[in-house]
Amino acid sequence: MSRLPVAALALGLALAGCASDDDGGAEPDPSPSSTTSSPAPEPTSDPPSSEPAEPAPSPEPSSGPPRVTGVVATGLEAPWGLDFLPDGDAVITERDSRRVLRVTAAGDVTELGVLEAAVPDNEGGLLGVAVSPDFGSDRFLYFYLTTPQDNRIVRAPLQGARLGRIEVLLDGIPRGPVHDGGRLAFGPDGLLYASTGEAGNPPLAQDPASLGGKILRLTPDGDPAPDNPSGGPVLSLGHRNVQGLAFDESGQLWASEFGQDTWDELNRIDPGANYGWPEVEGPGGPRRFEQPQQVWSTDDASPSGLAFAAGYLWMGALQGERLWRVAVRGGRAVRPRGFFVGEYGRMRTVALAPDGSLWVTTSNRDGRGDPAPDDDRILRIRP
Repeated sequence: MSRLPVAALALGLALAGCASDDDGGAEPDPSPSSTTSSPAPEPTSDPPSSEPAEPAPSPEPSSGPPRVTGVVATGLEAPWGLDFLPDGDAVITERDSRRVLRVTAAGDVTELGVLEAAVPDNEGGLLGVAVSPDFGSDRFLYFYLTTPQDNRIVRAPLQGARLGRIEVLLDGIPRGPVHDGGRLAFGPDGLLYASTGEAGNPPLAQDPASLGGKILRLTPDGDPAPDNPSGGPVLSLGHRNVQGLAFDESGQLWASEFGQDTWDELNRIDPGANYGWPEVEGPGGPRRFEQPQQVWSTDDASPSGLAFAAGYLWMGALQGERLWRVAVRGGRAVRPRGFFVGEYGRMRTVALAPDGSLWVTTSNRDGRGDPAPDDDRILRIRP
């Protein structure tokens, strides 16, 4: 697959998840703010044709419950992307206002700019953000945004307290009123990973010529990673709408994904693998499809952000209104437990802060929540 043509383009700067997804078996736990989920059901047909390589087991971390230790910021409007600068400040995107914010650990919020090229449309707008691994020298921030024509990945330098000129790195990603994907993350290999949705057109997920319903892997300049199995930007395919990407301590990539009617998924992502949508939702299906590591009822999850900390994957749930903790043992995701059920509303993005805490954003002002007076918030959680 060849990379779609892209162009460097100056986009205006100004000062100034979904009825189908976001609303898309737990055992009691001794803690009133936690729940436990059953393991993924067994596949209904042939198992995967090969087992993935197993990394060395992680040290056994503490199994104590996470605790909210404070509120970093309040009064945000549908925050979506979150990443950290080398000095410990966070960069936040707001989906609908299109604002890019800088938030300190003390809760001071300043505006870096507004990405006027982003067009909010249901689930679309200004979505993911990632800080360059070479930020100290290049000053680049990367963004995933929705335009009237497509979704695209862009970058801009942070020049003092303002964003500089925007450069388009990859365009032509299918857009729709739902399933726009949008998560960005730099991996330990220095490459940029991006999740895309199938834009409400399920066959795109299985179409190798489409960028929809995929996980992409790019160089920092937006070119396909040289060792991608597709020969183009695509790392994996068969995804409905991935909105969480995280790397564990071995460098393994994990992704959280919206299901349709039955199963939301947590997947271990391997290069060239096919995760089955729309041929299968959840476990089962032909041998050529990878099996999910964990599945949840869409009422218990509707997952978005994902982070790895203290030996666990931490997954925000929108419809499920909780923070899921899933242990990673021997390359497998096991023993899911949910915390803070219904206490803070919809949980969108989860990020590991430099001090080892988790920053978790609520998403109660995204049109599908019941906002409290101080929403949306960034919670600081001790994992």
